[in-house]
Amino acid sequence: MRNWHRIRLAGSLAVAALSLCMHAAEAAERGPMLKVATVAPKGSIYHRVLQDVGEKWKAAERGNAQYIVYTDSVQGPEAETVRRMRIGQLSASMVSIVGLSEIDESVAVMQFIPMMFRSWEEVDYVREKLRAELEQRLRAKGFVVLFWGEGGWVQFFSKSPYKTPEDFKKARIFNWAGDTSQSDLMKSLGYRPVVLELTDILPSLQTGMIDTVPAAPLWALVGQFDRTASYMLRINWVPIVGAVVMSTKSLDAMSPAGRAALLEASVSAGETLRTHRNTRDDEIIRALEARGLKVTTPTPELERDWQELARKSWPRIRGTMVPAEMFDRVERLLAEYRAEYKK
Repeated sequence: MRNWHRIRLAGSLAVAALSLCMHAAEAAERGPMLKVATVAPKGSIYHRVLQDVGEKWKAAERGNAQYIVYTDSVQGPEAETVRRMRIGQLSASMVSIVGLSEIDESVAVMQFIPMMFRSWEEVDYVREKLRAELEQRLRAKGFVVLFWGEGGWVQFFSKSPYKTPEDFKKARIFNWAGDTSQSDLMKSLGYRPVVLELTDILPSLQTGMIDTVPAAPLWALVGQFDRTASYMLRINWVPIVGAVVMSTKSLDAMSPAGRAALLEASVSAGETLRTHRNTRDDEIIRALEARGLKVTTPTPELERDWQELARKSWPRIRGTMVPAEMFDRVERLLAEYRAEYKK
């Protein structure tokens, strides 16, 4: 009987070893694989630059390399894609500051301070001054920045012609799920956030669960928010800033040729996004107006009201949503930039 158990155990081990060999052979035949996630829509410029990076990487890897881009949040919200990268289910993800902050909170300084930045030139200036440190912080957490990008300036799309900060206190405002600090901030200022996933925005507008969406024009166009929320206040509330990040494990596992091609293609992808950035919002807003969007451009007095609200929020953001030291550095850098360029 004892010999029989030994024979069975030996047989089981042999089967397991054979199975492992078969899986290894299949993996070798399949070639290396990269899986990349994004909340961006299929066919958008963000999807296209990711595809281009992948094609160049595959050409360098040769063989049967596979590259898959998951669009439209199919891999979950940004926080979930970060989790999936950590456990090896994804190789990389294109994320905004919301997702990057899941890795290291210091990057929040590039997006979470309302009306701190006045132009893309200011965003560029600050990011280039902080870039090495931000990328080092992310790398220390196991992630490499492949390239940075922007998604436009957040405007307010609503179902009613709201204009003043006081008007919007009547609104039910979309708030990104997982961004609890933003929700708490809005409540403290007297506003009514409704926490939802990105994919729930349009049906929630249609049912009346929300009536206002802070969004970049591209997202309003693709998501068709303007079909229901047909008013827009052009306020340039915050810039949407993000990056494509890859787990260091995925990058280190590549062949030298594949890694070099990926990094070179990533530089080109960042330049492509930057080229379209300056005119994209204007072009999209004109397209939205052509299909019925009503745009309000603030008067100087109204602009001051919004700036006052923004500044009122800054002490609540400093040290909570944005590390105090990083907040202070951005203020100093912007003062330096404006003094130099007299903006």
